[in-house]
Amino acid sequence: MAANPAKSAFPHSRRAIARRTRGRTHGPVTRLMSPSDFGEILKPFVFLDLFDHEGPPFNAPLHPHSGIATLTYVAEGAVSYIDPDNVRGTLPAGGVEWMQAGRGMWHGGGLDKAGRTRGFQLWIALPPELELGPTISIYQAPDDVPEDGPARVLLGGYRSASSAIASPSPINYLAVRLTAGERWRYEPPTGHTVLWAAVASGVLSAPPDELRHGDLAAFEPSSDAVEFEALTDAQFVLGSAAPHEHDLVLGYYSVHTSPDALRNGEAHIASIRKRLVQEGRLDW
Repeated sequence: MAANPAKSAFPHSRRAIARRTRGRTHGPVTRLMSPSDFGEILKPFVFLDLFDHEGPPFNAPLHPHSGIATLTYVAEGAVSYIDPDNVRGTLPAGGVEWMQAGRGMWHGGGLDKAGRTRGFQLWIALPPELELGPTISIYQAPDDVPEDGPARVLLGGYRSASSAIASPSPINYLAVRLTAGERWRYEPPTGHTVLWAAVASGVLSAPPDELRHGDLAAFEPSSDAVEFEALTDAQFVLGSAAPHEHDLVLGYYSVHTSPDALRNGEAHIASIRKRLVQEGRLDW
């Protein structure tokens, strides 16, 4: 009988952590990654927010993006959303919101119910052929997110499971839940030399280091595997990718590969804003 890969002993070779952070916290949101720090070394992953809120629900206003995709994953609780077509809904725990902004879009949302809400919002830089392309909105219920063992595939593919969301470039993004004492090994696809993990809850060992709730770890660039053991029950997300070989040209809500593309995206965002004001959906 084949050994369970989550329970098997680790081999001696291990991929080391190169840098780690606990980010900057503002209220219920901790920004673990931004282009001025980890986003530059981990691109196409450019922003990562851990949201962790205990209290009453609230709604966030409409806001724009261009040149990037966002993926929101709810680990606990629920969030509400307003998509670019003014469709409103609720994303429960285990659900995924994918928003590929392309040339530009506006969306909004908030926390849907009182109590504990926890999850991640990841921003991904788009390649030049997609950064001024159309907007794509996809919402996946928990049962629609594929899984293999302890890993849920939010984007890309892992072992027997593949996301139905078309990834803009070679990217894997997984949500992993381990019980205390459980071991798990991630073998990245060929070319995925970018690799990181962020902990939503619990304590993990990534030998010889420990990672706790709120930690983000960037692993050294290589093609080697990374290994984890849960020291307590733990949840974390992991991203791997081929490097994004383009500059990050930043606007307030936008990330592009050139100043011309940024100007194009921001002009399109402004034109949408004008229409939203005329429709009474925005008052600023």
